[in-house]
Amino acid sequence: MAIATGSEHRSFAGQLSRPVSLALALPLVLLLGFAFLLPVAKLLVGSVFAPNATAEHWVRIVQEPIFLRILVRTVKTAAIVTVLAFLLGYPVALVMSRQGGRAAMLIAACVLIPLWTSVLVRSYAWIVLLQRTGIVNNTLLSWGVIDQPLRLIYTEGAVIVAMTHVLLPYMILPIFSSLRSIPSELNRAARNLGAGPCTSFRTVTLPLSLPGVYAGAIMVFILSLGFYVTPALVGGPQNLTIATLIGQQTIDLLNWPFAGALAGLLLAVTLGLVAVFRRILSFGKAM
Repeated sequence: MAIATGSEHRSFAGQLSRPVSLALALPLVLLLGFAFLLPVAKLLVGSVFAPNATAEHWVRIVQEPIFLRILVRTVKTAAIVTVLAFLLGYPVALVMSRQGGRAAMLIAACVLIPLWTSVLVRSYAWIVLLQRTGIVNNTLLSWGVIDQPLRLIYTEGAVIVAMTHVLLPYMILPIFSSLRSIPSELNRAARNLGAGPCTSFRTVTLPLSLPGVYAGAIMVFILSLGFYVTPALVGGPQNLTIATLIGQQTIDLLNWPFAGALAGLLLAVTLGLVAVFRRILSFGKAM
């Protein structure tokens, strides 16, 4: 049985004409347009051209400091979650890439199984852990570490911890893919030339894994900016993010034009930060 080589696959791809390529991509384009672009466009247009609205909702965002504070808090939380996910995820991805057999399968299962569990379930699990009568407080009380339950739930720290746990696989998997693609001969060559384990990691492994780090950081950061379920359940009304604020405006207050303005602001900030990440990635490749 003949097996097609990579060059044969490339030549086959090159034989597709432009109309055929467009026809193959058309279903995805239509799905993206009807499921994402059209609703977003309608929401943004409604924030400006709604009856008796003009641009007052956009002006309100600038005039009332609370909304900008919520936006800054959202960006700060997303940045902290991204850094924590990297610090926790990189060692896991490194161990996964250097293990084989059952050990690699076990680690991969520990990473992938949370992805098969609902975000709602994982968020409620953190409520069970962190509430006043939860497992953490009861354990600390039984050990005599504290005299009364700590306020762990409905805090910014609880939101950061829970979001890091939920989004950690999105950091681990891209880094693992990059680490797995690094030839093992490079590290052996560095060791043979006198480099120690730390020097070999710093000069060979880490630079070559940066594309995976950038991909994981972008995914985690963007998902953190628009995360809704976990901040709403674990953070409560005292720790609003921009996503929970948009949900409050649409579900509770039914103020769709103002929610559209907030969504437009979040979209603009997200696109701007993605552009910054792309610039950093280009600079990293140049270095």
